[in-house]
Amino acid sequence: MSIAHASVSPSIRTLSVSQPLEWLAAGWHDFRRAPLIGVLHGLALALFGAALLAVAGNRFWLLAGAFSGFLLVAPVLAVGLYATSRALERGEGVGLALVWRTWLSWRGRERHDWRLVRFGLLLALAGTGWVMTSASLITLFAAAPIHTPLDFLHHVVLAREGFLFETWLALGGALAAPVFASSVITLPLLLDRQVDVLAAVLASWRAVLDNPAPLALWAALLMALTFCALVPALLGLLVVVPVLGHASWHAYRATIDAAALPPRESEQRR
Repeated sequence: MSIAHASVSPSIRTLSVSQPLEWLAAGWHDFRRAPLIGVLHGLALALFGAALLAVAGNRFWLLAGAFSGFLLVAPVLAVGLYATSRALERGEGVGLALVWRTWLSWRGRERHDWRLVRFGLLLALAGTGWVMTSASLITLFAAAPIHTPLDFLHHVVLAREGFLFETWLALGGALAAPVFASSVITLPLLLDRQVDVLAAVLASWRAVLDNPAPLALWAALLMALTFCALVPALLGLLVVVPVLGHASWHAYRATIDAAALPPRESEQRR
């Protein structure tokens, strides 16, 4: 089966503003049903965050951009959680073997599915671009060297002259908004259906444009819960990451009617 053309588009459902809260509840339910998979995903991201702290802990000008850039590519790392939620939805067994097969995109004689890799590289490129932009902006225009969070607070956030913090936020938002619109349902769609990356991204944009209020609330919840998870020494990620990952699958299922698109090749061979 060849990749579906971009002209074959899934239907976009109309969402209510309260539905993101339902997705969170469904994500919590899935996490409780498969806690080991969820905790391991959260632990992996917490360890990565700890590595960032170790590398850039005394360079907060770099750390601020690195953490926010990392959030741009985090959805790729949640692919195993999407697959777990899909299996739970179908009444299938779940386990680490399912996550392993999903990451390898390999079963029997099936060839590797590079769509997830290509889209992940695009997100990584966006994240790297933001890290470089953030670091350059802060180091060039801050009134003093930024080494600690207090330095960032005093010389960027509370600076009396200039608009460095406002510019930093505006640039971050200008990057984050299109990345969110391009990815909010793209990865679950690529996992679930045989559709090319461009068609999946366009479907994600259509979903956001057709449902701006619910998906704006969803974006706000993602940011707020992730920030809260970072505060207790990154330990909150062990719970927040799997809940948000599972919830993102339910966001996709609620937003997209993909019946017009063929299932992935591996699904057709089941």
